[in-house]
Amino acid sequence: MNLLVDERDAKFVLYEQLGIDEKLCKSALYGDFSRETFDMVIEEAAKLAERAFYPTNKPGDEQGCSFDKGMVKVPESFHEPYRLYREGGWLAMSDSPEVGGQGLPVALTNACIEMFGAANWALLMYPGLTHGSARLLLEYGRAELQKIYMEKMFSGEWAGTMCLTEPGAGSDVGNLRTKAIRRPDGTFKISGQKMFISSGMHDLTENIIHMVLARIEGAPAGTRGISIFLVPRLLPGENGDLVDNDVACAGIEHKMGIHGSATCVLNFGENGACTGYLMGEENRGMKIMFDMMNEARLFVGMQGLCHASTAYLHALKYAKERVQGSAIERMKEADAPRVPIIEHPDVRRMLMSMKSSTEGMRAMLYLAAYCIDRVRCGQSEEEKELFQGYVDLLIPICKSVGSDLGFRVCETAIQVYGGYGFIQEYPVEQFMRDCKIASLYEGTNGIQALDLVGRKLAYKQGLLMKRGIKAAAEILSKARDDYSLRDLFKIYDEAQESLIQLTKFFGLKSITEDFNVPVLYAKPYLDIFGDVVMGFLLLWQAGIAGKKLEEIYCELGAKDEASRGRVVRENRGAAFYLGKIASARFFVNHVLTQVSGKARGIMNDDKSALELPELGFAGD
Repeated sequence: MNLLVDERDAKFVLYEQLGIDEKLCKSALYGDFSRETFDMVIEEAAKLAERAFYPTNKPGDEQGCSFDKGMVKVPESFHEPYRLYREGGWLAMSDSPEVGGQGLPVALTNACIEMFGAANWALLMYPGLTHGSARLLLEYGRAELQKIYMEKMFSGEWAGTMCLTEPGAGSDVGNLRTKAIRRPDGTFKISGQKMFISSGMHDLTENIIHMVLARIEGAPAGTRGISIFLVPRLLPGENGDLVDNDVACAGIEHKMGIHGSATCVLNFGENGACTGYLMGEENRGMKIMFDMMNEARLFVGMQGLCHASTAYLHALKYAKERVQGSAIERMKEADAPRVPIIEHPDVRRMLMSMKSSTEGMRAMLYLAAYCIDRVRCGQSEEEKELFQGYVDLLIPICKSVGSDLGFRVCETAIQVYGGYGFIQEYPVEQFMRDCKIASLYEGTNGIQALDLVGRKLAYKQGLLMKRGIKAAAEILSKARDDYSLRDLFKIYDEAQESLIQLTKFFGLKSITEDFNVPVLYAKPYLDIFGDVVMGFLLLWQAGIAGKKLEEIYCELGAKDEASRGRVVRENRGAAFYLGKIASARFFVNHVLTQVSGKARGIMNDDKSALELPELGFAGD
């Protein structure tokens, strides 16, 4: 049994729900590809993930990274799978062949990322961060810099990082102190310290290219005066060798999870000899970083999905094998046979919660990637602008919901295991530890909520949300013909209307003296928005699955309840489609029914969290 990703469900989303083999392969950009090619890529990714990445996950967690005399060593077991990943061209899957990529759809790339990340997220972070840095260089770097660094970064020969956070600044990026002093030759002398830098120093590659936020001497205060610089750890010398660029690691963090990922404190220019190269225009660093943030935040949302996926599959396997207790109907019989715990109602409820959550996350994250593909291959500016709007709306939801819900699925997996889930001998406790950071880095989930409420909803008076609701209505119009789903659509419609009314409430509050109320409840609002999005996606899936299930019944001549019951017990395809309908039914009934209450709680205008004096928070 594959314990990383449900490949059947991944292919369902890619082909039956999003239709990437039909819609994308008809475009000029992806016209050379086919479903056969996509299946081959998925198969190879699964092999590498299972055979090379997964066996190093637990040893990497146990060994962790080590720091000695300024150098950082990653777990020894990481080197071989990284080499295979790099040589296989996986880092630049969705990039143009002009930079050494394969030009594959982003949606397909996400499916492969899910496999690698589910197998060993700490290891995947190294090439993942490199890709984001390489993309930034591609978009904003000068030709001479691209010539030196870009090919080596897209190939994974050299690594990359993003250096934003500083001691005392954290999410308040505008308060950074790292300086850039202009030199006569057009380069800059960089000085400052960055912290929490993932992959900041390591021995997987001979060089690391840092993308560093800094303020040029004399630039305006706050975020308006921030620029971004390419700062190599080692500079290419005249003879083709690499020379020191005054970038030093001051230490590594000892963390709750992702122990195999080197999280570093970096000092730039301790000796006054650190060279940086401006990316893009001066004082445009934050805009450039925001332009590149979609990829980073989608990647972090994928982290939640990766851990949820493997945690659920491990818990499912355990529930099928762990024999404990008797069947509920025979619980009073002392000599009743013991049964696998999957037969216990409470365990089944937990498994259904994990299943529906994981499938909803997968659909949401793949959809965001698919929308990026539609931007890339759009035939008109109007089409590109439409799908870019979907991307912009989805990204903060993908990052926040993906990370929060992924953690909850891991938490539930531990509950399924019982006491054994708390023991390091079993894998699920590591999944939960590794997953927790996802809600914190690349902008905390509170920041994602502010982005959604303050920027995405405000854009052109709610245009993005209006377009999203319209698109969802058009997609679900076919599924509404399914009479068996009518009760679910009633709940969905009520939840969506509650979201709309809450959005209007925020709009009104924003122009009154209570403008801080939307800020106070931005995160709960994002959670509600995420619930409605996932409800839409799961209902979309249920509509597709219902038609496919009827086709199977018809083909096998199953016309009555008894014969159909036999079909779903014996036919894997029928069982899968019934499972898709069950996921939608469970999620709608147990999650979407809570939306109206949550929205009403916010609109009750409770401001006690703002009005309570600081002394009132504790009574000492």
